[in-house]
Amino acid sequence: MKSDRNILIAFLLNFTFSLLELIGGTLTGSVAIVSDAVHDFGDTVSIAISYFLERKSKRQPDATYTFGYGRYSVIGSVITTLVLMLGSILVLVQAVQRLFAPQVVHSGGMLLLAVIGLSVNLMAALVTREGDSLNQKAVNLHMLEDVIGWAVVLVGAAVMLLTNWTMIDPLLSIGVAIFILCQAVGHLKESMYLFLEAVPEDVSVAQICEAALAVKGVSGVHHVHVWSTDGSHHFATMHIVAAEPDASLKEAVRHSMEALHISHITMELESPDEQCAQQHCVLHDEEHPHNHGHHHHRH
Repeated sequence: MKSDRNILIAFLLNFTFSLLELIGGTLTGSVAIVSDAVHDFGDTVSIAISYFLERKSKRQPDATYTFGYGRYSVIGSVITTLVLMLGSILVLVQAVQRLFAPQVVHSGGMLLLAVIGLSVNLMAALVTREGDSLNQKAVNLHMLEDVIGWAVVLVGAAVMLLTNWTMIDPLLSIGVAIFILCQAVGHLKESMYLFLEAVPEDVSVAQICEAALAVKGVSGVHHVHVWSTDGSHHFATMHIVAAEPDASLKEAVRHSMEALHISHITMELESPDEQCAQQHCVLHDEEHPHNHGHHHHRH
């Protein structure tokens, strides 16, 4: 699979560069580079885990995992994001300590490393930018973070070379760490929503009800539940009220759901005079307060 290959390429690029970075950072005396090397090794480990979990997530549903293995990809995303957050916190701590104890930095060597670093990580970021799984997005966030980090180191090294102001090194590290931490928190939140069975961000329950009601023959829809296994494969269940339920009506409802990114739908068909035990199990939508506690009916 393409996403597997992309993650593997990102792993190889990251691992090779982490070694180069550790040596170069030690030789130049730059805390920005050494701390980035440590956190790049963390990235490398989490990308390796992501690679194996992404591969496992592609397995077909079986008797144990009837919904498939998609959540393994989400676990990879959570691990990768947590490592990213931990790395950013460590960089912050180290950079703040350096603010109070400035050290001599070899800015020429730092500039050379920054040019190589920017090139390698830009390549890895471009390779991983395609892909819709949360896991791949997390890996891409790592790569993007490295691109930003090196762009900042490049600017810092140039400033130090011209002004000899060594304080720029830890200051830039702090800026990048805070930026990445904010990005990672948002990504972690998205992953946790999936585990908590929340409605996917690109899906609206109100739109689903409207689409079902727009099908000829459907007079009501209720007991709607929507969730996602991995952020790209969405599932829905619902009760459809129809006077003459038949195969063509079901097919029309199914077709209307595909346009709303629902890849798997389960319907229960009811006649208008049937009393449903779950008729009050309606999802509360704050934007549509008039739907609370009632069926969605065609007006």
